[in-house]
Amino acid sequence: MNRSVAARRPAPVTVTAPMTETTTAAGAPRPSRRVGRIARRAAALAATALLAGCAPDQPGRVAAGFAAHALCSEAFVTGADPDALFESYVTPSLGALPAALTAWEADRERQTVTARFAGMFRARAVHAPGRGCTLVHGPVDPAPLPLGPMAPDGPGLLPGLPDAPVPPASPALAAALDRAFAETEGAPPRSRRAVVIVHDGTVVAERYAPGFGPDSRLASWSMAKSVTNALIGALSLAGRIEATAPAPVPAWRRPGDPHATVTTEQLLRQTSGQPFGAANNGFDPATRMLFLEGDMAAVAAAAPFDAAPGTRWAYTDGNYAILGGILRDLMGGTPEAVARASRALLFAPAGMTGAVQEFDEAGAPMAGTHVFAPARDWARLGQLFLSDGVVAGRRLLPAGWADWSARPTPQAGPGYGAGFWTNRGESEGARTRRGWGMPAGSYFASGHSGQTVVIAPEQRLVVVSMGFTPAPDALSTRRAAELTRDAIAALAPGG
Repeated sequence: MNRSVAARRPAPVTVTAPMTETTTAAGAPRPSRRVGRIARRAAALAATALLAGCAPDQPGRVAAGFAAHALCSEAFVTGADPDALFESYVTPSLGALPAALTAWEADRERQTVTARFAGMFRARAVHAPGRGCTLVHGPVDPAPLPLGPMAPDGPGLLPGLPDAPVPPASPALAAALDRAFAETEGAPPRSRRAVVIVHDGTVVAERYAPGFGPDSRLASWSMAKSVTNALIGALSLAGRIEATAPAPVPAWRRPGDPHATVTTEQLLRQTSGQPFGAANNGFDPATRMLFLEGDMAAVAAAAPFDAAPGTRWAYTDGNYAILGGILRDLMGGTPEAVARASRALLFAPAGMTGAVQEFDEAGAPMAGTHVFAPARDWARLGQLFLSDGVVAGRRLLPAGWADWSARPTPQAGPGYGAGFWTNRGESEGARTRRGWGMPAGSYFASGHSGQTVVIAPEQRLVVVSMGFTPAPDALSTRRAAELTRDAIAALAPGG
Protein backbone atom coordinates (compact mmCIF):
# COMPACT_ATOMS: atom_id res chain seq x y z
CA MET A 1 0.00 0.00 0.00
CA ASN A 2 1.04 3.61 -0.42
CA ARG A 3 1.05 5.75 2.67
CA SER A 4 2.80 9.04 3.22
CA VAL A 5 3.76 10.03 6.73
CA ALA A 6 4.69 13.58 7.60
CA ALA A 7 7.85 13.99 9.60
CA ARG A 8 7.10 15.04 13.14
CA ARG A 9 9.58 17.01 15.16
CA PRO A 10 10.10 16.07 18.81
CA ALA A 11 7.36 17.61 20.88
CA PRO A 12 8.40 20.05 23.60
CA VAL A 13 8.34 18.87 27.18
CA THR A 14 5.10 19.73 28.95
CA VAL A 15 5.94 20.89 32.46
CA THR A 16 2.85 20.61 34.64
CA ALA A 17 4.37 20.28 38.14
CA PRO A 18 7.74 20.08 39.84
CA MET A 19 9.46 16.71 39.98
CA THR A 20 8.82 14.74 43.12
CA GLU A 21 12.20 13.01 42.97
CA THR A 22 15.33 15.06 42.46
CA THR A 23 18.97 14.11 42.52
CA THR A 24 21.68 16.50 44.22
CA ALA A 25 35.14 -2.87 25.48
CA ALA A 26 36.27 -4.32 24.01
CA GLY A 27 39.31 -3.74 21.83
CA ALA A 28 38.04 -6.28 19.34
CA PRO A 29 34.74 -5.42 17.64
CA ARG A 30 32.29 -5.76 20.45
CA PRO A 31 29.45 -8.21 19.78
CA SER A 32 27.09 -6.46 22.16
CA ARG A 33 23.40 -5.70 21.78
CA ARG A 34 23.93 -2.11 22.82
CA VAL A 35 20.65 -0.30 23.30
CA GLY A 36 21.47 2.79 21.23
CA ARG A 37 22.61 0.63 18.33
CA ILE A 38 19.45 -1.46 18.57
CA ALA A 39 17.29 1.63 18.49
CA ARG A 40 19.23 3.16 15.60
CA ARG A 41 18.94 0.06 13.44
CA ALA A 42 15.34 -0.56 14.41
CA ALA A 43 14.35 3.01 13.69
CA ALA A 44 16.21 3.04 10.39
CA LEU A 45 14.36 -0.09 9.31
CA ALA A 46 11.07 1.40 10.38
CA ALA A 47 11.72 4.66 8.54
CA THR A 48 12.76 2.78 5.40
CA ALA A 49 9.63 0.65 5.49
CA LEU A 50 7.45 3.69 6.00
CA LEU A 51 9.00 5.53 3.07
CA ALA A 52 8.55 2.41 0.93
CA GLY A 53 4.85 2.46 1.73
CA CYS A 54 4.75 -0.44 4.19
CA ALA A 55 3.81 -0.16 7.84
CA PRO A 56 6.43 -1.81 10.08
CA ASP A 57 5.58 -3.26 13.46
CA GLN A 58 8.39 -4.26 15.78
CA PRO A 59 11.08 -1.78 14.61
CA GLY A 60 8.79 1.21 15.02
CA ARG A 61 7.62 0.01 18.42
CA VAL A 62 11.22 -0.56 19.48
CA ALA A 63 12.20 2.97 18.45
CA ALA A 64 9.30 4.45 20.43
CA GLY A 65 10.10 2.27 23.46
CA PHE A 66 13.76 3.22 23.41
CA ALA A 67 12.95 6.94 23.32
CA ALA A 68 10.26 6.76 26.00
CA HIS A 69 12.35 4.80 28.49
CA ALA A 70 15.58 6.77 27.98
CA LEU A 71 13.83 10.13 28.29
CA CYS A 72 11.78 9.05 31.32
CA SER A 73 14.89 7.95 33.19
CA GLU A 74 16.68 11.16 32.24
CA ALA A 75 13.83 13.35 33.44
CA PHE A 76 12.82 11.60 36.64
CA VAL A 77 15.76 9.46 37.80
CA THR A 78 18.88 11.42 36.87
CA GLY A 79 17.13 14.79 37.13
CA ALA A 80 18.85 15.98 33.96
CA ASP A 81 17.30 17.67 30.94
CA PRO A 82 15.46 15.24 28.60
CA ASP A 83 15.39 17.86 25.83
CA ALA A 84 19.17 17.92 25.82
CA LEU A 85 19.33 14.12 25.87
CA PHE A 86 17.03 13.87 22.87
CA GLU A 87 19.24 16.20 20.86
CA SER A 88 22.63 14.88 21.99
CA TYR A 89 21.94 11.15 22.29
CA VAL A 90 18.53 9.93 21.12
CA THR A 91 18.72 11.77 17.79
CA PRO A 92 22.15 10.45 16.76
CA SER A 93 21.24 7.00 18.11
CA LEU A 94 18.09 6.82 16.01
CA GLY A 95 19.42 8.76 13.03
CA ALA A 96 18.20 12.09 11.70
CA LEU A 97 15.18 10.83 9.73
CA PRO A 98 13.81 8.45 12.38
CA ALA A 99 14.36 11.11 15.04
CA ALA A 100 12.33 13.55 12.95
CA LEU A 101 9.57 10.94 12.93
CA THR A 102 9.67 10.62 16.72
CA ALA A 103 7.51 12.85 18.89
CA TRP A 104 7.54 12.72 22.67
CA GLU A 105 6.03 14.43 25.64
CA ALA A 106 6.87 14.35 29.34
CA ASP A 107 4.17 14.92 31.94
CA ARG A 108 5.88 15.88 35.16
CA GLU A 109 2.71 15.74 37.24
CA ARG A 110 2.07 12.10 36.32
CA GLN A 111 5.80 11.43 35.86
CA THR A 112 5.38 9.79 32.48
CA VAL A 113 6.98 10.05 29.06
CA THR A 114 5.04 9.09 25.96
CA ALA A 115 6.82 8.64 22.63
CA ARG A 116 5.29 8.06 19.21
CA PHE A 117 7.09 6.91 16.13
CA ALA A 118 5.65 8.18 12.86
CA GLY A 119 2.32 8.74 14.55
CA MET A 120 1.70 5.00 14.46
CA PHE A 121 3.61 3.34 17.28
CA ARG A 122 3.24 4.53 20.84
CA ALA A 123 5.27 3.69 23.94
CA ARG A 124 4.79 4.93 27.47
CA ALA A 125 7.27 4.88 30.35
CA VAL A 126 6.15 5.61 33.91
CA HIS A 127 8.29 6.75 36.81
CA ALA A 128 7.50 5.50 40.30
CA PRO A 129 9.74 6.72 43.15
CA GLY A 130 11.97 3.96 44.42
CA ARG A 131 11.80 1.85 41.26
CA GLY A 132 12.71 4.30 38.53
CA CYS A 133 11.06 4.12 35.11
CA THR A 134 9.18 1.18 33.61
CA LEU A 135 7.94 0.69 30.07
CA VAL A 136 4.25 -0.04 30.57
CA HIS A 137 2.52 -2.44 28.18
CA GLY A 138 -0.55 -3.29 30.27
CA PRO A 139 -3.32 -1.32 31.96
CA VAL A 140 -1.74 -0.98 35.41
CA ASP A 141 0.96 1.60 36.18
CA PRO A 142 3.76 0.62 38.60
CA ALA A 143 3.28 1.79 42.16
CA PRO A 144 5.87 3.78 44.13
CA LEU A 145 8.01 1.78 46.53
CA PRO A 146 7.75 2.96 50.18
CA LEU A 147 11.50 2.88 50.74
CA GLY A 148 12.53 6.32 51.91
CA PRO A 149 16.08 7.67 51.64
CA MET A 150 18.85 5.10 51.85
CA ALA A 151 21.18 5.44 54.83
CA PRO A 152 24.69 3.98 54.79
CA ASP A 153 25.13 0.83 56.84
CA GLY A 154 28.53 1.44 58.40
CA PRO A 155 31.37 3.61 57.12
CA GLY A 156 31.11 2.31 53.56
CA LEU A 157 33.80 2.58 50.95
CA LEU A 158 35.62 5.85 50.32
CA PRO A 159 35.05 6.91 53.94
CA GLY A 160 34.30 10.58 54.50
CA LEU A 161 32.58 11.08 51.17
CA PRO A 162 30.43 12.81 50.20
CA ASP A 163 30.81 15.06 53.24
CA ALA A 164 34.56 15.61 52.98
CA PRO A 165 35.70 17.86 50.12
CA VAL A 166 38.09 16.34 47.63
CA PRO A 167 41.42 18.20 47.57
CA PRO A 168 42.49 19.73 44.26
CA ALA A 169 43.98 17.24 41.83
CA SER A 170 47.70 17.32 41.18
CA PRO A 171 48.74 19.18 38.01
CA ALA A 172 49.31 15.87 36.23
CA LEU A 173 45.90 14.53 37.20
CA ALA A 174 44.28 17.85 36.32
CA ALA A 175 45.83 17.58 32.87
CA ALA A 176 44.48 14.03 32.55
CA LEU A 177 41.00 15.32 33.40
CA ASP A 178 41.38 18.09 30.83
CA ARG A 179 42.12 15.50 28.16
CA ALA A 180 39.24 13.29 29.31
CA PHE A 181 36.69 16.08 28.88
CA ALA A 182 38.16 17.71 25.77
CA GLU A 183 36.17 17.42 22.56
CA THR A 184 38.00 16.96 19.27
CA GLU A 185 36.69 18.52 16.10
CA GLY A 186 35.58 15.89 13.63
CA ALA A 187 35.55 13.06 16.21
CA PRO A 188 32.48 11.55 17.86
CA PRO A 189 31.68 13.50 21.02
CA ARG A 190 32.90 12.30 24.38
CA SER A 191 29.96 13.89 26.20
CA ARG A 192 31.63 13.19 29.55
CA ARG A 193 29.41 13.78 32.53
CA ALA A 194 31.76 12.70 35.33
CA VAL A 195 35.20 11.28 36.05
CA VAL A 196 36.26 9.97 39.47
CA ILE A 197 39.74 8.56 40.13
CA VAL A 198 40.36 6.58 43.33
CA HIS A 199 43.86 5.57 44.46
CA ASP A 200 44.50 3.58 47.65
CA GLY A 201 40.85 4.06 48.63
CA THR A 202 40.98 7.87 48.37
CA VAL A 203 39.43 10.06 45.68
CA VAL A 204 42.42 11.84 44.20
CA ALA A 205 40.63 13.55 41.32
CA GLU A 206 37.09 14.12 40.10
CA ARG A 207 35.37 16.42 37.67
CA TYR A 208 31.81 16.93 36.45
CA ALA A 209 30.34 18.48 33.35
CA PRO A 210 28.16 21.58 33.81
CA GLY A 211 24.81 20.60 35.27
CA PHE A 212 26.16 17.48 37.01
CA GLY A 213 27.79 16.91 40.39
CA PRO A 214 28.61 14.35 43.08
CA ASP A 215 24.92 13.66 43.75
CA SER A 216 23.81 13.29 40.12
CA ARG A 217 22.59 9.81 39.30
CA LEU A 218 24.10 8.49 36.08
CA ALA A 219 22.95 5.67 33.82
CA SER A 220 24.68 2.31 33.85
CA TRP A 221 23.49 0.66 30.68
CA SER A 222 25.41 -2.64 30.76
CA MET A 223 27.38 -1.75 33.89
CA ALA A 224 24.22 -3.10 35.52
CA LYS A 225 25.64 -6.54 34.69
CA SER A 226 28.46 -5.89 37.15
CA VAL A 227 25.93 -4.87 39.82
CA THR A 228 24.10 -8.13 39.13
CA ASN A 229 27.38 -9.98 39.60
CA ALA A 230 27.79 -8.32 43.01
CA LEU A 231 24.24 -9.18 44.09
CA ILE A 232 24.72 -12.80 43.04
CA GLY A 233 27.99 -12.79 44.99
CA ALA A 234 26.27 -11.40 48.08
CA LEU A 235 23.56 -14.07 47.84
CA SER A 236 26.27 -16.69 47.41
CA LEU A 237 27.97 -15.49 50.59
CA ALA A 238 24.62 -15.79 52.36
CA GLY A 239 24.24 -19.38 51.15
CA ARG A 240 21.25 -18.56 48.95
CA ILE A 241 22.79 -19.57 45.60
CA GLU A 242 25.77 -21.53 44.27
CA ALA A 243 27.23 -20.12 41.08
CA THR A 244 28.46 -23.46 39.76
CA ALA A 245 25.15 -25.26 40.43
CA PRO A 246 22.20 -25.36 38.02
CA ALA A 247 20.52 -21.96 37.93
CA PRO A 248 17.42 -21.76 40.17
CA VAL A 249 14.88 -21.07 37.42
CA PRO A 250 11.56 -22.73 38.39
CA ALA A 251 10.52 -23.39 34.79
CA TRP A 252 13.74 -25.31 34.21
CA ARG A 253 13.13 -27.72 37.08
CA ARG A 254 10.43 -29.61 35.20
CA PRO A 255 11.47 -33.19 34.34
CA GLY A 256 13.21 -33.35 31.01
CA ASP A 257 13.64 -29.60 30.54
CA PRO A 258 16.67 -29.10 28.27
CA HIS A 259 17.81 -26.04 30.25
CA ALA A 260 18.19 -27.99 33.49
CA THR A 261 22.00 -28.08 33.47
CA VAL A 262 22.56 -24.36 32.76
CA THR A 263 24.46 -22.87 35.70
CA THR A 264 24.35 -19.39 37.18
CA GLU A 265 28.03 -19.03 36.29
CA GLN A 266 27.26 -19.73 32.64
CA LEU A 267 24.62 -17.01 32.68
CA LEU A 268 27.08 -14.56 34.24
CA ARG A 269 29.80 -15.52 31.74
CA GLN A 270 27.44 -15.49 28.73
CA THR A 271 28.08 -19.14 27.88
CA SER A 272 24.63 -20.58 28.64
CA GLY A 273 23.58 -21.09 25.02
CA GLN A 274 20.81 -18.46 25.30
CA PRO A 275 20.07 -17.63 21.65
CA PHE A 276 19.08 -13.97 21.54
CA GLY A 277 22.54 -12.82 20.49
CA ALA A 278 23.25 -9.34 19.23
CA ALA A 279 21.61 -9.06 15.83
CA ASN A 280 20.30 -5.60 16.74
CA ASN A 281 18.15 -5.43 13.61
CA GLY A 282 14.90 -4.38 15.22
CA PHE A 283 13.18 -7.66 14.44
CA ASP A 284 15.32 -9.89 16.68
CA PRO A 285 14.13 -11.42 19.96
CA ALA A 286 16.50 -9.37 22.14
CA THR A 287 14.94 -6.08 21.04
CA ARG A 288 11.47 -7.54 21.50
CA MET A 289 12.39 -8.64 25.02
CA LEU A 290 13.87 -5.27 26.02
CA PHE A 291 11.23 -2.95 24.64
CA LEU A 292 8.04 -4.90 23.99
CA GLU A 293 7.73 -7.52 26.73
CA GLY A 294 6.59 -7.08 30.31
CA ASP A 295 8.22 -10.24 31.72
CA MET A 296 11.74 -10.31 30.34
CA ALA A 297 12.98 -13.20 32.48
CA ALA A 298 10.17 -15.48 31.32
CA VAL A 299 10.72 -14.61 27.66
CA ALA A 300 14.48 -15.20 27.86
CA ALA A 301 14.20 -18.41 29.87
CA ALA A 302 11.56 -19.93 27.57
CA ALA A 303 13.62 -19.58 24.39
CA PRO A 304 15.00 -22.84 22.95
CA PHE A 305 18.75 -22.53 23.56
CA ASP A 306 20.85 -23.12 20.45
CA ALA A 307 24.17 -24.28 21.96
CA ALA A 308 25.15 -26.70 24.69
CA PRO A 309 25.85 -24.93 27.99
CA GLY A 310 29.49 -23.90 28.30
CA THR A 311 30.40 -24.42 24.64
CA ARG A 312 29.81 -20.98 23.12
CA TRP A 313 30.23 -17.39 24.27
CA ALA A 314 27.57 -14.95 23.05
CA TYR A 315 26.98 -11.57 24.63
CA THR A 316 23.26 -11.01 25.15
CA ASP A 317 20.92 -9.36 27.59
CA GLY A 318 18.92 -12.58 27.52
CA ASN A 319 21.27 -14.17 30.05
CA TYR A 320 20.96 -11.22 32.41
CA ALA A 321 17.19 -11.06 32.06
CA ILE A 322 17.15 -14.61 33.40
CA LEU A 323 19.46 -13.53 36.23
CA GLY A 324 17.03 -10.69 36.95
CA GLY A 325 14.28 -13.25 37.41
CA ILE A 326 16.53 -15.25 39.72
CA LEU A 327 17.24 -12.15 41.82
CA ARG A 328 13.52 -11.37 42.04
CA ASP A 329 12.69 -14.90 43.19
CA LEU A 330 15.53 -15.13 45.72
CA MET A 331 15.04 -11.63 47.12
CA GLY A 332 11.34 -11.73 47.93
CA GLY A 333 9.38 -11.75 44.68
CA THR A 334 8.40 -8.06 44.48
CA PRO A 335 10.20 -4.87 43.46
CA GLU A 336 9.99 -3.58 47.02
CA ALA A 337 11.51 -6.77 48.43
CA VAL A 338 14.26 -6.74 45.78
CA ALA A 339 15.06 -3.09 46.43
CA ARG A 340 15.22 -3.64 50.20
CA ALA A 341 17.41 -6.73 49.82
CA SER A 342 19.73 -4.93 47.37
CA ARG A 343 20.12 -2.12 49.88
CA ALA A 344 20.83 -4.50 52.76
CA LEU A 345 23.21 -6.81 50.90
CA LEU A 346 25.13 -4.34 48.75
CA PHE A 347 24.20 -0.69 48.38
CA ALA A 348 23.99 0.46 52.01
CA PRO A 349 27.09 -1.33 53.37
CA ALA A 350 29.14 -0.28 50.32
CA GLY A 351 27.95 3.32 50.74
CA MET A 352 26.14 3.33 47.37
CA THR A 353 23.24 5.26 48.85
CA GLY A 354 22.26 7.01 45.61
CA ALA A 355 21.69 3.79 43.65
CA VAL A 356 18.32 3.07 42.00
CA GLN A 357 17.39 -0.14 40.18
CA GLU A 358 14.78 -0.16 37.44
CA PHE A 359 12.33 -3.05 36.97
CA ASP A 360 10.22 -4.61 34.27
CA GLU A 361 6.45 -4.93 34.62
CA ALA A 362 6.79 -8.42 36.14
CA GLY A 363 8.84 -7.00 39.01
CA ALA A 364 12.27 -8.30 38.02
CA PRO A 365 15.22 -5.90 38.09
CA MET A 366 16.54 -5.01 34.65
CA ALA A 367 19.72 -6.81 35.56
CA GLY A 368 21.55 -6.21 32.30
CA THR A 369 20.89 -2.57 31.62
CA HIS A 370 19.22 -0.22 34.10
CA VAL A 371 20.86 0.88 37.33
CA PHE A 372 21.39 4.57 38.12
CA ALA A 373 23.92 5.87 40.64
CA PRO A 374 26.21 8.86 41.23
CA ALA A 375 29.77 8.60 39.91
CA ARG A 376 31.14 8.22 43.44
CA ASP A 377 28.81 5.27 43.99
CA TRP A 378 30.15 3.65 40.83
CA ALA A 379 33.62 4.24 42.29
CA ARG A 380 32.48 2.49 45.46
CA LEU A 381 31.42 -0.53 43.40
CA GLY A 382 34.87 -0.62 41.83
CA GLN A 383 36.53 -0.24 45.22
CA LEU A 384 34.44 -3.12 46.58
CA PHE A 385 35.93 -5.43 43.97
CA LEU A 386 39.39 -3.95 44.42
CA SER A 387 39.17 -4.83 48.13
CA ASP A 388 38.04 -8.40 47.40
CA GLY A 389 34.54 -7.72 48.61
CA VAL A 390 35.42 -6.34 52.06
CA VAL A 391 34.20 -3.03 53.51
CA ALA A 392 35.66 -1.84 56.83
CA GLY A 393 36.31 -5.43 57.88
CA ARG A 394 32.86 -6.62 56.79
CA ARG A 395 32.77 -9.12 53.94
CA LEU A 396 30.04 -8.52 51.35
CA LEU A 397 31.27 -10.91 48.65
CA PRO A 398 32.84 -14.36 48.97
CA ALA A 399 36.61 -14.44 49.32
CA GLY A 400 38.13 -14.61 45.86
CA TRP A 401 34.88 -13.55 44.13
CA ALA A 402 36.52 -10.50 42.57
CA ASP A 403 39.38 -12.52 41.10
CA TRP A 404 36.92 -15.13 39.86
CA SER A 405 34.88 -12.38 38.19
CA ALA A 406 37.97 -11.12 36.35
CA ARG A 407 39.08 -14.60 35.26
CA PRO A 408 38.86 -14.86 31.46
CA THR A 409 36.06 -16.94 30.01
CA PRO A 410 37.91 -19.25 27.58
CA GLN A 411 35.31 -19.00 24.82
CA ALA A 412 35.21 -15.16 24.87
CA GLY A 413 37.47 -13.75 22.18
CA PRO A 414 36.81 -10.12 23.16
CA GLY A 415 37.96 -10.83 26.72
CA TYR A 416 35.07 -11.34 29.13
CA GLY A 417 34.90 -12.56 32.70
CA ALA A 418 31.71 -12.85 34.72
CA GLY A 419 29.75 -9.63 34.37
CA PHE A 420 32.97 -7.72 33.67
CA TRP A 421 35.24 -7.33 30.66
CA THR A 422 38.75 -8.46 31.48
CA ASN A 423 42.22 -7.48 30.34
CA ARG A 424 43.73 -10.69 31.72
CA GLY A 425 44.78 -13.54 29.46
CA GLU A 426 45.58 -13.52 25.77
CA SER A 427 42.25 -12.86 24.11
CA GLU A 428 42.29 -10.49 21.18
CA GLY A 429 40.29 -7.92 23.10
CA ALA A 430 42.54 -8.05 26.17
CA ARG A 431 45.69 -7.62 24.08
CA THR A 432 44.20 -4.66 22.23
CA ARG A 433 43.07 -2.88 25.37
CA ARG A 434 46.43 -3.42 27.05
CA GLY A 435 47.95 -1.71 24.03
CA TRP A 436 45.66 1.23 24.65
CA GLY A 437 46.78 1.61 28.26
CA MET A 438 44.73 -0.70 30.48
CA PRO A 439 46.97 -2.68 32.87
CA ALA A 440 47.37 -6.41 32.29
CA GLY A 441 45.65 -7.39 35.55
CA SER A 442 42.76 -4.97 35.23
CA TYR A 443 39.10 -5.56 34.43
CA PHE A 444 36.16 -3.25 33.98
CA ALA A 445 32.45 -2.69 34.00
CA SER A 446 31.25 -1.20 30.75
CA GLY A 447 28.00 0.32 29.54
CA HIS A 448 26.89 1.62 26.18
CA SER A 449 27.33 5.34 25.53
CA GLY A 450 30.53 5.73 27.52
CA GLN A 451 30.08 4.26 31.02
CA THR A 452 33.20 2.58 32.43
CA VAL A 453 34.59 1.54 35.81
CA VAL A 454 38.16 0.28 35.47
CA ILE A 455 39.55 -1.78 38.37
CA ALA A 456 43.34 -2.11 38.42
CA PRO A 457 44.40 -4.15 41.47
CA GLU A 458 48.17 -3.93 40.99
CA GLN A 459 47.95 -0.16 40.71
CA ARG A 460 45.42 0.05 43.61
CA LEU A 461 43.34 2.16 41.27
CA VAL A 462 39.71 2.65 40.25
CA VAL A 463 38.87 4.95 37.34
CA VAL A 464 35.23 5.89 36.72
CA SER A 465 34.24 7.57 33.46
CA MET A 466 30.59 8.38 32.83
CA GLY A 467 29.07 9.87 29.71
CA PHE A 468 26.16 9.74 27.29
CA THR A 469 27.70 9.62 23.85
CA PRO A 470 26.67 8.07 20.54
CA ALA A 471 30.34 7.25 19.88
CA PRO A 472 31.03 3.57 19.04
CA ASP A 473 31.55 1.38 22.07
CA ALA A 474 35.09 0.43 21.07
CA LEU A 475 36.02 4.13 20.88
CA SER A 476 34.51 4.79 24.31
CA THR A 477 36.51 1.86 25.69
CA ARG A 478 39.68 3.21 24.11
CA ARG A 479 39.07 6.62 25.65
CA ALA A 480 38.60 4.99 29.07
CA ALA A 481 41.85 3.09 28.55
CA GLU A 482 43.69 6.29 27.71
CA LEU A 483 42.30 8.00 30.81
CA THR A 484 43.47 5.03 32.90
CA ARG A 485 46.91 5.21 31.30
CA ASP A 486 47.09 8.94 32.04
CA ALA A 487 46.01 8.41 35.65
CA ILE A 488 48.65 5.74 36.22
CA ALA A 489 51.34 8.01 34.78
CA ALA A 490 50.18 10.95 36.91
CA LEU A 491 50.23 8.86 40.09
CA ALA A 492 53.66 7.39 39.46
CA PRO A 493 56.60 8.84 41.45
CA GLY A 494 57.56 12.06 39.76
CA GLY A 495 54.28 12.10 37.79
